[in-house]
Order: sequence, then structure tokens, then C-alpha cells
Amino acid sequence: MIFRRAVLRLTLTYTAILLTLYGAVAVGVYAFVTGTFDYDTVTSDGAVQASGVELGFAHLRTGLLLGFAALVVVVPVLSYVMARRALVPVRASYKAQERFVDDASHEFRTPLSVLQVEMELALSRPRTPAEYVHVLEGSLSEVASLTRLTEDLLLLARGGSSDLTAAFDMVSLGAVVRTAAARSDRSAAGGPPVTIDVRSEAVVRGSRELLTRAIGNLIDNALRHTPPTGAVVVTVTDDGSSPTIRVADSGVGMSPQTAARAFDRFWRGDESRSLPGHGLGLALVQQITAAHQGRATITETPGGGTTVSLVLPAPRRMHPAG
Repeated sequence: MIFRRAVLRLTLTYTAILLTLYGAVAVGVYAFVTGTFDYDTVTSDGAVQASGVELGFAHLRTGLLLGFAALVVVVPVLSYVMARRALVPVRASYKAQERFVDDASHEFRTPLSVLQVEMELALSRPRTPAEYVHVLEGSLSEVASLTRLTEDLLLLARGGSSDLTAAFDMVSLGAVVRTAAARSDRSAAGGPPVTIDVRSEAVVRGSRELLTRAIGNLIDNALRHTPPTGAVVVTVTDDGSSPTIRVADSGVGMSPQTAARAFDRFWRGDESRSLPGHGLGLALVQQITAAHQGRATITETPGGGTTVSLVLPAPRRMHPAG
């Protein structure tokens, strides 16, 4: 309904503007022509006889009126098409925002429902201290999940704003990868090993914490989709212009359809719906990479699995004044 009204208003506005412009141009042309070429033929008895010029004026006037009449029919149709095309990006943005709000509401509703049920169950009858401790531990876990989700949403809402780039400094990608892998190893005991292959320290300009968060998300995602007998390899390379981090796993891999939507917020493939998470990990990776003027890509790992690559720009070198 909102977009129908917007299309109607834009159509009327475009129509009014175009017809007004044509009317102004037509009046100006007619006034210029009649004022410049106003020749009359005078007979011997002083009477004024219309010349061929006056007949031309009449034809001009008729042509302008017919053109205006044709535009009255054609312009509204063209205006409608223009209005719909002008609102295409607005409609897409609105639908994306609406879908984002719906998904966020769903993600918040689930842990809140769990918290409510656990607390109501705990209060339904007297329980032992151990049972209360168990309920509190489960509630704290859900609260931690909600806190992480809130932080992720706030980070996504900030987008590529200056708040993200204000504190950028020179950062070693090698150090970032080691920190991210150490955090992931602590939270993934019993999972596949994480191998670090730092071929270059690859210094870039950015945020150590944000880059660590991005690499940590990639490693955690790879660990969730790789069996204990598999492997996760994180490689850092630098060709002098494009420092690159690659996180490769030997898991189930992604279909082309899944890879195409993997960076969408809250979107999860069928093979991931049974795993913990909110579908924001890769969206945050892309957001953080974009804030660093880089790009994130997903490719198949030779032999099976998935490789996610983050390509970042090399820092600009300051040349001494000569």
C-alpha cells in the first residue's frame, strides 16, 4: 500500500512537471515565432489581408496543441514507468529491512522464550539449591547468547560508519590470526585441529579487535562444519598489494546456492539449521571486511570443504617530501 501511494504520487508529480515544461516551451516557441515573423499584407484600400505567414502560425498553433494532447496521454504512462523504476532500490531496501526486523525478532524471541520457560518451571515448586544453580546456569547461557546477538546487530547497524574506522591502526594479520585461533581452540575442545600457516605477517591498517572477530567467526564456522577427523587451515599471505587470509576446512562444503547467500544476514543453509548460531557470523565477516575496504569470497576447497578468503588492501606508504 505504501509503495502504491508513492508510485501514484510520483506519477502525478512527474506528469505535472513534464506537461508544465512542455506547455511553457510551447508558449515560448509560439510567442517567439509570432513576435519575430509577424508580417501582414496590406491592400490598396488599407485593408489587412492574412498572409501565408498567418496560415503558418495557425498550423504551428494546431501542431503545438495536438502535441500537448498527445503528451497528456503518453506522459502519465511514461511517468508511471519512471516512478516504478525510481522506487526499485527503495522497495528492495524496505523489503530487506522488513525481513531483517522479522528475523531479528524471531532470533530474540527464541532465547527469551527459553528463559521464561526455565524460570517459570523453577518457580513452579520448591527446588534444591543444585536445581536452582542448574536453572541459573542455563539462563546465563541464554543471556550470553542474547548479549552476543545484540552486539552483532549493533555492529551490523553501524555498517561502514566512521565509528568503525576512527580507531584504525597498523595491525599484523599474523598476530590477529594467532589470537583468533587461540580463542577458538579454547571453545572447541575435541574438534578438528586448527593449523596456522603465516607465510607473511602482512601488516594492514585496521582494527585488531574487529579483524580478530572476523577471523574468529570464520574459524568457528569451519570448526562447526568439520568432523573431528578433518582439519582447518588458516593461511596468511601477502603479494605486496593484497594481504590475504584464507580459512580452509575439510567439512561438507557448500552448494553454489548456499555459497551465493552465505553472507546474507540471518540466512542459514539446511545443513546448518541444526547447529548453534544465529546466521550472523559470515554477515559480520563481510561487514568488517568491507569496513577495511576489502572483500570476502567463498570457494570450494580442493578435495572437499570450503575456503573463505579475506583480501585486504595494503597500507598506503608515505613517501618523504623531496
